[in-house]
Amino acid sequence: MPETTPPNLADAGLDVDTHFVRIRNAMVARADFGALFVDYYLHLGAQSIKPAPEHDALFKRAMVAFVLHCASRPRNELTAWTINFQEPRVNLFLTGDNELGTVTGRIFSENVKELPENIFYADVVRGRGEKRRSAVTFTGADPIAAVEKFYAQSEQRLARFFEVGEEVWAMVTEHPDCDKAWLQALTADGARDLAKTESLGFLEKRVCRWHCGCNQPKLMEVLAPAMRHDPAALFHDDAKIEIRCPRCAARHTITREAMEAFVAANT
Repeated sequence: MPETTPPNLADAGLDVDTHFVRIRNAMVARADFGALFVDYYLHLGAQSIKPAPEHDALFKRAMVAFVLHCASRPRNELTAWTINFQEPRVNLFLTGDNELGTVTGRIFSENVKELPENIFYADVVRGRGEKRRSAVTFTGADPIAAVEKFYAQSEQRLARFFEVGEEVWAMVTEHPDCDKAWLQALTADGARDLAKTESLGFLEKRVCRWHCGCNQPKLMEVLAPAMRHDPAALFHDDAKIEIRCPRCAARHTITREAMEAFVAANT
């Protein structure tokens, strides 16, 4: 669902710098993720969410790859990734709006389907166009390896991710006429020192913030079909229900009275 409530543009965010690596014909995106991780943990604390440590570690690595990927894409794209792991059995969901410079997501650890293998889904909407979906299977329990497989198979180009400092990451991607041998041989030390060893051309700086934009009207819109069909099944004998946002897992309490008024006003 596209965002409709923009974040406060005065809020601090994560800066992602992109450069073109001349001669090598590659692009590097680099960011210090410390501020974004803080916002993510503040969100978890505010919503009383306590993911398993192993799931939390997977989500942070997936978020690193997602943000660097989005920073390298057109500004009018909406992107969502779902990364399914069979061991551990968990789904990671991330979504971002490049126009607003926002990212959010959540971990699904319950009722995850058993599948023959891990699978990575990427959904993209550009401007007013139709949604496009790519899907690739992958092995192992590393989100970054899954993203690199997605690039190789769906994007049909090479992408490498490197931790180049404490909570500092870089993504180097292939562009036309890339020196692929150089990129394939690149190490974390080499990625850290690109500004010293290669000729870089600055492309742009983008700001990314943790923000979902979920609110009661949006969630009541989701619940409206069930309310119209069988309100008793939705509320049972309760005067209110608590639901979690499907995008960020934030808790929202919706009363039967408010839901009835919403349905009446939108019928």
